[in-house]
Amino acid sequence: MIDLLSLHKQFILTHLRAGDVAADFTMGNGHDTEFLSKTVGPSGRVYAFDIQPQALESTAAHLRQTGCPDNCSLILDSHSNAGSYIKEKIRAGMFNLGWLPGGDKSITTMRETTMPAIETAVGLLDEDSVLTVAVYPGHPEGDAEGRMLAEYFSGLSRYRICATKIAIVNSPASPYFFLIETRAPRG
Repeated sequence: MIDLLSLHKQFILTHLRAGDVAADFTMGNGHDTEFLSKTVGPSGRVYAFDIQPQALESTAAHLRQTGCPDNCSLILDSHSNAGSYIKEKIRAGMFNLGWLPGGDKSITTMRETTMPAIETAVGLLDEDSVLTVAVYPGHPEGDAEGRMLAEYFSGLSRYRICATKIAIVNSPASPYFFLIETRAPRG
């Protein structure tokens, strides 16, 4: 069976290299932050966002335990404010919408903050870059976020961006993700 969370990392690895800048827009327990940190290495930079102090504490501990380089800025703020922190272009970004694994399931990502965060992330993408957005349609807000994002991504210029939806077709309540790739410069 396909493992969607592993698959989106494979797509990121086709773009992200040592020394690049990346963002984990939904830090959670730090697994995506770890992946990005180790991929960009000591000369790279990773910005990671979450609104819950528990997520920052868990992520900081996870990064120490897994031997990540000191290249992460853990930010206790909404991903909708990412543009206030990230001033350079990014080569990769990750969103894992929903709630903090092991946390309070009543605290979820919401359309009101997810949409501005996605717009900011798309605007921060460099040439030949990638953004993955994991969606969990098994709860009402997750389903609404997914529909909202499908509409937004379908309106992006295909001359600059390739927007793909990767889903298990015979399991509509299963998680799926959007893959947003910017075109490499021609030359």
